[in-house]
Amino acid sequence: MKTKLLGRTPEELKQIALEAGLPAFAGKQMAQWLYQKRVKSIDEMTNLSKQGREALAQRYEVGITDPVDVQTSKDGTKKYLFPVRCPVGAGHDGKGHEEDSFVEAVMIPDEDRKTLCVSSQAGCKMGCKFCMTGRQGFHGNLSAADIMGQFFAIEEAGELTNAVFMGMGEPLDNWDEVKRAIDILTADWGLAWSPKRITLSTIGVLPKLKLFLEESKCHLAVSLHNPFPEERAELMPVQKAWSLTEIVRLIKQYDFTGQRRVSFEYTVFEGWNDTPRHADELIKLLRHLECRVNLIRFHRIPDFPYGPASVEKMEAFRNRLNEGGLTATIRASRGEDIFAACGLLAGKHSEQ
Repeated sequence: MKTKLLGRTPEELKQIALEAGLPAFAGKQMAQWLYQKRVKSIDEMTNLSKQGREALAQRYEVGITDPVDVQTSKDGTKKYLFPVRCPVGAGHDGKGHEEDSFVEAVMIPDEDRKTLCVSSQAGCKMGCKFCMTGRQGFHGNLSAADIMGQFFAIEEAGELTNAVFMGMGEPLDNWDEVKRAIDILTADWGLAWSPKRITLSTIGVLPKLKLFLEESKCHLAVSLHNPFPEERAELMPVQKAWSLTEIVRLIKQYDFTGQRRVSFEYTVFEGWNDTPRHADELIKLLRHLECRVNLIRFHRIPDFPYGPASVEKMEAFRNRLNEGGLTATIRASRGEDIFAACGLLAGKHSEQ
């Protein structure tokens, strides 16, 4: 199997160029072809010598994989299904292996914006009980090439304005490859996006969260869902490893009063986290932190004990948070009819 060029830095491409008998400056040329001209084959890199392209093609490929399924929602949201081969942990022989899987990316149009909700893993280790991705278990980390391929292979590739790492997987559980993708998105030699166009969502993987806050200027979204630790642990096992209190304490050490934003995602369940008691504890937890709370309507999934809170309950909860000094909004649900909304991504073909 050939190695993918996508996801490499100019310095790494320089070494590949030299190994193929090309001059060192060909690395920079290759980066331009990959990230600015967005070619899909080495043969399209026409300012490289034919001999050099042939040498490259013996071992390498660009690495953009076309989606195998596309669904369009009545609200214009589009869900793309991509095949991936993911490295997974060592087996009985002590060696790792690759596993075929699928991931989904969601394109969300909104007036003059087109946002890509991108996946970083096939499945997820975190095991949140209200999330279809978490229910399927973990199948492997995506490479930076697989992540960037989601940006380049969709029909709206040239029209994207924003990105949210809120698709399948926990981005900070695959931080090395996610950081590499963010670097490509924001570097002058890459897509040259402002970090303000990118948001990363996490349940709070503390060691990597600190790295993200120090190594990136992108926006942060934290999956909170319940301010009481013992209740949060009922549906989010990760609470036992990295407590919400420690997560908020860490975030408060960083400045979010300028252009960088932090938000807290709060899926509202009927009778579980929608009471005034929960709102008051949330106000107490997030006091003195410049942030936003996004209330999310729960989308029913099989074999789950809770249902969505009523519109009236969500509005009352939002109002109580706002009156308590927080900024809270109810986030519009998009793509529910094609299972593209929050918590519904499962990496399945539409006919399934």
